[in-house]
Amino acid sequence: MFPVGRKWANIVAKKTAKDGATSKVYAKFGVEIYAAAKQGEPDPESNSALKFVIERAKQAQVPKHVIDKAKGGGDETFVQGRYEGFGPNGSMVIAETLTSNVNRTIANIRTIFNKKGGNIGAAGAVSYMFDNTGVIVFKGTDPDHIFEILLDVEVDVRDVTEEEGNIVIYTEATDLHKGIAALKAAGISEFSTTELEMIAQSEVELSPEDLEIFEGLVDALEDDDDVQKVYHNVAN
Repeated sequence: MFPVGRKWANIVAKKTAKDGATSKVYAKFGVEIYAAAKQGEPDPESNSALKFVIERAKQAQVPKHVIDKAKGGGDETFVQGRYEGFGPNGSMVIAETLTSNVNRTIANIRTIFNKKGGNIGAAGAVSYMFDNTGVIVFKGTDPDHIFEILLDVEVDVRDVTEEEGNIVIYTEATDLHKGIAALKAAGISEFSTTELEMIAQSEVELSPEDLEIFEGLVDALEDDDDVQKVYHNVAN
């Protein structure tokens, strides 16, 4: 089975931290919604990528007026990127970006790694140590029943567990949307998380000194306007 306890705790901690930084969350979702709308139809019912982003934004309590404004359009073109690197003592970091100015983003990410005790790596330097994973979370206490629902429609599930009154499902990345559709068909409509996450295959524990450096690196990356998500392999 997929080892999930600490991973679930890390995902919850990351979401809680993001929920506290309200304006940053709104801005980052605004960019993501705008980019998805520009790549297809502005109507989420005919643009599955846009619909998925809007659902995630609602889970993060992004107000409707922010979502509607982001869908409104403009002239900028956004490009997705991924930057990988190392922190202290075996820690690994992946930063996913969405930017209208790639040169600015590269310069900013490189500066953050250099100033915050890290080293930026080449593409693929650490991502091979992470699994791209679908994560679905909703209120519930019967993981076996949920597993059967997903199995019946051949969703490729890595694990289903119950954590703190929540059902936590880990799927192959390619089956995330299939899993969500199967759960909706079974009458489940309220989700607290529907995300693609890069989950570390193994984790490291850092000393208090190294952890302080590492947290400074991650915080600086997350504060950058072009960074959408930061993944890492630190357990504490």
